[in-house]
Amino acid sequence: MPDPESTDSVDAIVDAWKRERPDLDFAPLQVLSRVWRLSRHLDRARRTSFGTSELDSWEFDVLSALRRAGTPYQLSPKALLEETLVSSGTMTNRIDRLVSRGLVERRTSPNDGRGILVTMTADGLARVDRAIDELVISETQLLSGLSKPDQERLAGLLRKLSRDFG
Repeated sequence: MPDPESTDSVDAIVDAWKRERPDLDFAPLQVLSRVWRLSRHLDRARRTSFGTSELDSWEFDVLSALRRAGTPYQLSPKALLEETLVSSGTMTNRIDRLVSRGLVERRTSPNDGRGILVTMTADGLARVDRAIDELVISETQLLSGLSKPDQERLAGLLRKLSRDFG
């Protein structure tokens, strides 16, 4: 049993389940219920960070993929699909919406006149840079209760777990 000073609401939930269903091993809930709760805090923090740049989470996903591609901040729609893990229909809709907001442009590929490249505009670049600045500050605060070695251990464990999901 954990020290009462170091328990949280997940401990109380798991203890209640153990009492009601002693036939089950609730070890997965000890980990994944905390991951789930943390993901909700992270989602709120990210929405706030992106909101300072007037971006939705999905807009940040697309713009950050373009930003990480480096100058001239352009990718094919197929490459964006691979980076953001959405369907082609969803990506087409997202590109259309980003074009209408002036955050990206569609350009003909110089290598293939039929191909299209999605290119970030100066406004898109300014917004994604502002958003990543805010995100790093916010996520640093979220992890402030962990030492650097603890953060590295946690990152390693989560990396190991996430590899199973592809």
